Amino acid sequence: MPAPSPLLSRRQINLIVGGLVVGMFLAALDQMIVATAIRTIGDDLNGLTLQAWVTTAYLIASTISTPLYGKLSDIYGRKPLYVISLSLFVLGSLLCGTAGDMYQLAGYRALQGLGAGGLMALALIIVGDILSPRERTKYQAAFFGVWGIASVLGPVLGGFFAGADAILGVAGWRWIFLLNVPLGLIALAVILRVLHVPHSPHHPRIDYWGVAALITAIVPMLLVVEQGRSWGWTSPSVLALAALSVVGIAGFVVAERAAQDDALLPLRMFRNRTVAVSTGLNFVMGFAMFGGMAGLPLYLQIAKGMEPTQAGLAMLPMMTGIMAMAGSAAPIIHRTGRYKPFPVVGGTLLVVAGLVLSRLEAESSMWFFSLGAFLFGLGLGGIMQPVMLAVQNAVEPRDMGAGSASVMFFRQIGGSLGTAIFLSILFSSVTGDIAEEFEVAAQTPEFQEVVADPATLENPVNAQVLAVVQSGSLDAADGLSLDDTSFLSELDPVLAAPFRAGFADAIANVLLMTSLFSILGLALAIALPQLPLREKSGLETMRDGDHAIGGGAAADDADRTEGADLPEGDRSP
Repeated sequence: MPAPSPLLSRRQINLIVGGLVVGMFLAALDQMIVATAIRTIGDDLNGLTLQAWVTTAYLIASTISTPLYGKLSDIYGRKPLYVISLSLFVLGSLLCGTAGDMYQLAGYRALQGLGAGGLMALALIIVGDILSPRERTKYQAAFFGVWGIASVLGPVLGGFFAGADAILGVAGWRWIFLLNVPLGLIALAVILRVLHVPHSPHHPRIDYWGVAALITAIVPMLLVVEQGRSWGWTSPSVLALAALSVVGIAGFVVAERAAQDDALLPLRMFRNRTVAVSTGLNFVMGFAMFGGMAGLPLYLQIAKGMEPTQAGLAMLPMMTGIMAMAGSAAPIIHRTGRYKPFPVVGGTLLVVAGLVLSRLEAESSMWFFSLGAFLFGLGLGGIMQPVMLAVQNAVEPRDMGAGSASVMFFRQIGGSLGTAIFLSILFSSVTGDIAEEFEVAAQTPEFQEVVADPATLENPVNAQVLAVVQSGSLDAADGLSLDDTSFLSELDPVLAAPFRAGFADAIANVLLMTSLFSILGLALAIALPQLPLREKSGLETMRDGDHAIGGGAAADDADRTEGADLPEGDRSP
């Protein structure tokens, strides 16, 4: 009997992937570009003290919506949910570009985040539907390369637009959001025209209790990690929110157990060893990698005194590493069918990169920084794509959406926690590091000469810093705070040097911690099963009635015989 014909032509697949890449690029770039321009935006809207809520609103909305899109697309189909997510993102971008104050901007960013959660999750889910795991490797590298490009372009474009007073009569920073509108509409037109993914509608119960419990767990958790340092980690607000989050987590587990197959994240998926290990790996690596990545721009902008645009360009080695590893992994996995070596190598490289970067000092050469950043990028590129591939290969086709979304969901949660915890550690230790650097600097002739020069005190910032030196406390200089380091650019270079060196020391210690934490991720990568890659796409598997691959008992059997269907030379050790 002749083999069934493919559901989609190569041209259709290329057009669909092109539209999805544009959508994911918009979501990835938006996260990076706004962070660079937020100070300018806050000043223009007279609400700089509210800037954290603009970021928090987007983060909460995108994190919560990720698993929702995955499950709802399993029920109602990919295309309707993707069109909704892209439309929400475009509408949110348009409204952000017209915001009149920071409260409006935070609300519009939440709407934008609701769309972004779908753009990121559904793109990888749809690719899982239309391509077999082997063929998927060719395209997934493009999706993960988008993050590397966005991480560099974001600060560059953010600095450009923030620095422009007006473009075509509109404030420069507003174009950060307005540019999403035409690009998003182009992607929407492509998707409406070419994305015709077959779907068999079914109408299970909607897991409302699971959704409510998830919101109860995630919203307080993200509020704590985003605002905890400013509120105080032991403040009544933080403790109450943390307790509410714990209650939400417990309620979510109970709700998912009760909902069974209709659950938002069906618990039976986690009986699959590949899914369970990948979930832990994504959480741990999200925790370590995003915590580490938060420190690198700070090092460049504070210890090295770079502008945001310069810092973005200095991150090019990391982007190069991501692209190099993702690009080389794809053909190797396609040819051999083995994905496990790459998370193992990637985890090892993250450990090594953290150790290299932990040796950074304020006076370190840029080639040394570039080496560490390149190794860091190689590690990221070795983990992100293969782990997503492993999960999509292991779950049943009916769980493609929920399984894929769970990968991104736990990575986002880990990244949010890692960023908050590591930055909290950094800012709690940096004052001590700065004090030590001042003690060392005070013994040098250059420092003593500057202190003795009457002209030094003519600069108010110099006078404030000298008050700090004499008192030993940053609180002694009214108006001088490490929450805003812009004063370093106005400070005498000799007086600024201990600040820069202290920040470099604190950031290096955080990077050492991320390296040590990455060891746990490496252990999970080693435990990741190597299953034979399916030769059919999710849609083809459903069409041919092969529903058991990758889940339940079938997955358990596959775990016990991992590599059995591979050629002798391709079996995992």
